[in-house]
Amino acid sequence: MATATPTSTRTDLIRALGPSHAASIVIGVVIGSGIFLVPSEMMQAAGSARLVYIAWIVGGIFSFFGAATYAELGAMKPQAGGEYVYIRDAYGPLAGFLTGWTWTVVVKPSSLAAISTGVVRILANFGPLSFLAAHALDRGRFFVTWGQIVAIGFVVFISAVNYVGVRRAGNFQLAFTILKIGLIVAIAVIAFSAPGAWSHFAEGYSAAKPGIAGFVAAVAAALWAYDGWSDLNMVAEEVRNPERNIPLALIGGLVVIGALYMLVNAAVQYALSPNEVAASPSSMSDAVRASFLGASAAVVVSAAMVVSLMATLNGVAMSGARMAFALSRDGNFFAALSKVHPRFHTPHVAIAIQCALTMGFLLAGGNFRQLFTLALFAEWLSYVAASSSLFVFRKSGVNPARPSRIWGYPWAPSLFIAASTALLYYTFASNLTYSAVGSLLILAGIPVYYAFALRKSTRINAES
Repeated sequence: MATATPTSTRTDLIRALGPSHAASIVIGVVIGSGIFLVPSEMMQAAGSARLVYIAWIVGGIFSFFGAATYAELGAMKPQAGGEYVYIRDAYGPLAGFLTGWTWTVVVKPSSLAAISTGVVRILANFGPLSFLAAHALDRGRFFVTWGQIVAIGFVVFISAVNYVGVRRAGNFQLAFTILKIGLIVAIAVIAFSAPGAWSHFAEGYSAAKPGIAGFVAAVAAALWAYDGWSDLNMVAEEVRNPERNIPLALIGGLVVIGALYMLVNAAVQYALSPNEVAASPSSMSDAVRASFLGASAAVVVSAAMVVSLMATLNGVAMSGARMAFALSRDGNFFAALSKVHPRFHTPHVAIAIQCALTMGFLLAGGNFRQLFTLALFAEWLSYVAASSSLFVFRKSGVNPARPSRIWGYPWAPSLFIAASTALLYYTFASNLTYSAVGSLLILAGIPVYYAFALRKSTRINAES
């Protein structure tokens, strides 16, 4: 079993994030635009309000088990890097590197590109901003739209916020998450003011997928909607009192998220019939449009979606840079990425490189969306491996004085691993080509790892 040797650079990262910051990372990253859109997809799959609610509950329970597993891992190993650290210490440096490599090169940059593009698409729906779809530069087959430029601007801005201090980034995250929660609650209340009917909850959508397949698809959609809480563990080294605050933020954050999802779903179900929910491209907008707001609903919901995505963008940017930093600090990647800013105490080079990679994906246009699709396979694979590492640590006696022991061991992590494995299979089977490419991308990290290992060994021999 490989463990990292503490180095002097580790002390340069400061524990500046309090419990409210930690919880805002969980809530802010998880709740993106999906909360406004996924009710339609779940109704199309499940076919009734009752089954949709059961799917939300089942997805929430599995996610709770995952959060509880990560709560013990984060309290046990409160270091930057999250999954990279757990997989490295449980299965060796190569396995850890392949995790960090994939997240650094594809998963996080493509996620940031997708989120910033989502913000631009919402803004482009407003008349004065319709120019965002126009070409700012056109060189035949290569062109750049104003929307791509604005998306790059958002990424640069968020990267700058994270560059100048984790406390500032945490305050930004907290403020936007509070605003996000307030807007979601307000929108749900407005939807309840529509001339709906409680009888909608007893009706059904006849064209739903038949049998268990439809319910499983609805649970899968719920699990996607709950995804993202693990980002907190990547910044564990900058959370104050991590043994206490990481478990509280993960569990408490998921409880808040589940409550908001239930509230939004109830508001949609009340305002619209199951057939209307299933047919709507944006059920939340249609539910609010049925209220006293009328045509103004699109503006209100779009504003809430922009605020929601900005909090997600900041949380993803904050966590992603720590993965590259952890890789480099162990000597397994470019040394510059492990540098910590002497004034701001942030991994500033890793943040800048992540920003540059994201800009590259954005300039590539639609191609990064394929990368994002294949990255989903790598993401859920790392969840399975990281969660299983808890069994390795428990059996080996590593960190015997654990500050936080999860409830329900070994069933809780086992059930989360089972759910993640099922979703991993679903992701692979439904996107076979991209998942195969994703597997090759992961394996491409093997020669990279050995190249850096050889360089590190050569340097050590030269110094001895």
